[in-house]
This record gives sequence, structure tokens and C-alpha cells, in this order.
Amino acid sequence: MEVNLVKLNINGKEVEAPQGSTILQAAELAGIEIPRLCYDPELSKMGSCRLCVVEVKGNRLLPASCVTPISPGMEVQTESPAVVEARKTILELLIANHPLDCLTCDKLGDCKLADYCYEYGVKESPYVGEKHNYAIDNSNPFIIRDLNKCILCGACVRACEEMTGQDNLSYLHRGFHRKATTAADVPYIESDCVFCGQCVAVCPTGALTEKTMAGKARRFNIDRVQTTCPFCGTGCNFDLAVKDGKVIGVLSNPEAPVNGRSLCVKGRFGWDFIYNEKRLTQPLIKKNGQFVEASWDEAFDLIALRFNEIKEKYGPDSFAALSSARCTNEENYLVQKFTRAYMGTNNVDHCART
Repeated sequence: MEVNLVKLNINGKEVEAPQGSTILQAAELAGIEIPRLCYDPELSKMGSCRLCVVEVKGNRLLPASCVTPISPGMEVQTESPAVVEARKTILELLIANHPLDCLTCDKLGDCKLADYCYEYGVKESPYVGEKHNYAIDNSNPFIIRDLNKCILCGACVRACEEMTGQDNLSYLHRGFHRKATTAADVPYIESDCVFCGQCVAVCPTGALTEKTMAGKARRFNIDRVQTTCPFCGTGCNFDLAVKDGKVIGVLSNPEAPVNGRSLCVKGRFGWDFIYNEKRLTQPLIKKNGQFVEASWDEAFDLIALRFNEIKEKYGPDSFAALSSARCTNEENYLVQKFTRAYMGTNNVDHCART
């Protein structure tokens, strides 16, 4: 399908972008970074935070680039003095009613508000007045909700509606008392929350954080290891958050080919079974009627020996393999390949077939 391209000028550079693109999207295609807090490529455009304002020639106002469509010949400045001054003011207004507890905040290192304050040299706010003092909602078994750190970007509201389809979050009240919260402002545990954690994944500040990771590590102390979720056959990908060789949580991976950042409650928060005291972490071999621990090599050697003995004594069709939807497609393929090519039988089945 033919795509109509629009030519415009951004920071003195000629740029081409598909018709219907916004200024922010055109800038991204040209490798030009524009700050944003409420914008998320997977969510509907809102234009509420105003941090992405730019200067457009012929326009006396500074439009939000995330909701302003491009037009032929448009001339845009993303870092003009007026734009920089506007962004500093917006950041000062945001932190005027925001706890400056970055030293103890779990989100430091992955907080866009802190990053932009650092970039624009905003250390404190000249605006003094009433501040919110919301109680921290700790009722959810997986999520900590601190509305004192909410900047009303609306990302959690849109994610709950557009990504999960649960529509558990919305806005309540207006003006200074406006908040993004549950219906009737009940605690998370009493709401219709399905605990998928999509709201946490899109939150740009410390308003929503993973309870399982609280106090364990900052984002820059974490090694991210991409893996496949074992809980069903969908094949979702996510990153294991690893600190000092130990898994402390799960983080969404936007590059996951199957699910993007979307995860269910089991995928995002059901990882702690790996440290359950009842979990077997070492192969067991029965000797003299008792199970004893063995090395992996010893276990594999015994399996190979017994499989060969069974095949030789009773024939290939005495063997059967049952695979699982919790394995990856590649692992299931290897199971059936081993059964057919080596054991010489078609006796292979899969739990999902039923």
C-alpha cells in the first residue's frame, strides 16, 4: 500500500514522515528526542502533560507535539529558548506537589520525571502551596500505589482500559483534588483489579511499583534476562530482574514478539515459585528403595540407559512421550523429534490437544 510522505523541517533538518503522523512521531523517525510523560506508543494520545511542547513557525502557542499532526512545509523547533523555559516551568509545577524522596524511591533510575528534572536542571519548585498527603495503598498483594507521586499522566487509566480491557481505573474529582484511581476510590484489593500489572509497566514515576521488588534494587542495579513465560502455551516473553544472581521480579519487555509489555498476573507476579522450599532443584535417583540426590550427568546417563533397555526389550511402541503446553514450541518440537527419530515410535501426545 502506497504511503504518502509529508516533508517538514525540524531543528533545521528536512524530515519526511507518513501523512497523519504527529510532530513527535516525525521527530522520532529523524532521531530527534522530545521529552514526554503521558505519551506512550501503545496507548491512545492524550496530550495532558505538555512536556512535549514544541515551537511551530506561525503559531503563537506551543503545541503538544504528541497530538499535533504534521503538515507540508511545517517548521518546528524542539529546543528553542521558549520551549526549554516552558518545559522547566512544567517540571517545576509537577514537583511542587511531588515528594522529592528520590534517595529512597525504588523507581529511581527508571523515573522519567527525575530524568527530565536532571536534564533541565530543575532541583526544586518555586511554587509553594497545599500538598497532597494520600495514604499509601498497600492492599494489593503485588502493587504499591502511592498517589502522592502521581502526575496525572493517565497512562495507567488508558493501559487498564486499552491493553487489559478491565477498565478498573478512571479519574475522580477535578482541579487540585483530581486523582487517577479505582471506582469509588476503593483500595486496589477491593476493586475489579485483575493484578496484571499493566498499570505498573506504563507508570513513568514511582506512583505504581512492584511490591515484590520494593527495597531490593534500583533499576540500574538490575540485570535483565529475557525469557519465555512457562505458565501457558501463549509464549509470552518478559525480562527477569536479577540482582546478585537471584531473581527479584519480572519486568515487561517492549520488544517481546508475542505480547509486547502485556502480561497476566501469573506471568508478572507468579515467578516466586522458583524459590519455594518444596521445589526440587537437584535430580533424584532411587537407590535401594530410597531417592538420593544425583548430578545431572548421572541422571541423564541413567535415563539414556533405561530408555535403550526398554526399547531393546519391549520394542519402540512400548515407549510414549507426553509433552506440555507450558513448554516452548521449540522444546515440544524436540520431544516429538526424539520420540519419532530416536525411539522410533509415533506415540507422542500433548496436553493441549484435550
